[in-house]
Amino acid sequence: MSTSWILLIVAIIGFVGYVAGARRAMTLAGGLSSKLHSRPGYYGSFVAVWAIVPAAIILFVWLVASPAYISSSVRGSFPDEVKAQSEAEQGLALGMVGSIARGLNALTPDEVGRVSGNPVELRAALGAKGVPLAGDPQPYMVEAAGKLNAMTFGSRLAMTIVVLAVSAFGAVFAYRQIAPRFRARNRVEKVILVSLVVASSIAILTTIGIVLSMLTEATRFFTHVPAWEFFFGTVWDPRFAAAGSGGSEGQFGLIPLLLGTLYIGFVAMLFAVPIGLFAAIYMSEYASSRVRSTAKPLLEVLAGIPTIVYGFFALTTVGPFLRDISSQLNGLVTGDYANFIQAQSVLTAGFVMGIMLIPYVSSLSDDIITAVPRSLRDGSLGLGATRSETIKRVILPAALPGIVGALLMTASRAVGETMIVVLAAGVAARMQLNPFEPMTTVTVKIVNQLTGDLEFTSPQTLVAFALGITLFAITLCLNIYALYIVRKYREQYE
Repeated sequence: MSTSWILLIVAIIGFVGYVAGARRAMTLAGGLSSKLHSRPGYYGSFVAVWAIVPAAIILFVWLVASPAYISSSVRGSFPDEVKAQSEAEQGLALGMVGSIARGLNALTPDEVGRVSGNPVELRAALGAKGVPLAGDPQPYMVEAAGKLNAMTFGSRLAMTIVVLAVSAFGAVFAYRQIAPRFRARNRVEKVILVSLVVASSIAILTTIGIVLSMLTEATRFFTHVPAWEFFFGTVWDPRFAAAGSGGSEGQFGLIPLLLGTLYIGFVAMLFAVPIGLFAAIYMSEYASSRVRSTAKPLLEVLAGIPTIVYGFFALTTVGPFLRDISSQLNGLVTGDYANFIQAQSVLTAGFVMGIMLIPYVSSLSDDIITAVPRSLRDGSLGLGATRSETIKRVILPAALPGIVGALLMTASRAVGETMIVVLAAGVAARMQLNPFEPMTTVTVKIVNQLTGDLEFTSPQTLVAFALGITLFAITLCLNIYALYIVRKYREQYE
């Protein structure tokens, strides 16, 4: 039985348990809910929880643990000469076994008996069923595929029986616990509390897992390359090594990538901050409610555009436009129509990224300016100040801590951008201050280092984790500082 059907049956058992539990509570109370400790719905929810939650936990654990156990058992059945091969080769063999197993499920028993002893015919039969194989299957692969199918079927059958039995037993157990003075509400609310704690812990645990995984791989990188050479190196030249070559030459200087990241982010903020801040001031202080209700959603549409679209916009429109404009200006001044702004440049990437960041600046700043107490505005206007003077001397100073926090959060968003930089600024790791020349960022090199046929244990690949943990530390510091400022602002003006 498929997982979807199992979940559906468990949900049905839970619904039936809910209805039966609520009715039993009312029956035991003689139809008077006032005699019950909790409302009837809590008794039904208590039965539904016992019918669904334990079964769902067992189903999840089974789905996670069973494939790993089956794969280990199938790999253990490989011949000794296959076990002596590398992990990558054994992984390829296991993938072939999985493909054969899927193909055997599509064949009839007669077809399996006819082609299982002939690798060529078996490959042709599986290809006819839409399961192409990279090579001729070996006899041990066919045998392992049969074992894989048998174990998968047995595991699925056992999982179905166990999960449905646990669901039914839980429903019956909870149903029999119901009594007029049974504290069903306390039990249900305790389950809800645990669920909320688990849900809120997922983000924390995920962050911890990401950090630990990056730290582990970054530590392996620093066993090949000294940390001081990475953090203070001025040359980025990883010299990609093909898989199996064992090459580890190259220079892994972080400084060019870090400068490119900060430079492009700085240019983006130069475009985003004035436009976004002025838009926020207009919408919060000058615009009518009708204009505001129309302009703000339209402005925030920019935040929903995928970054790859911005990248194509920069590559096909903004970059060529700036290049042609520079050529025309150079021709008018010097007579030489050579362009001094390249299509892929810091200016192109910063301009397009700034457009992307405008809704972040404007929306956050608008909320912060709107939160400034009305009494400050009225007091300033009552003393004879104009609206512009009130904005400049009262509202903006009052909202400044929150605005600074919003700008820092926007900066952390700019630091982590990848697709716009790849298409608009290139991949050249340089140390230069000319905004008309290409540069690159940390995120782009993370993508580059994990792309291609490389040894996953080579420094050329492991450096991506060192770059990742560095970028994580930078954005984390920006976010912490921003949250500190925003919290200080809230304490002062709420």
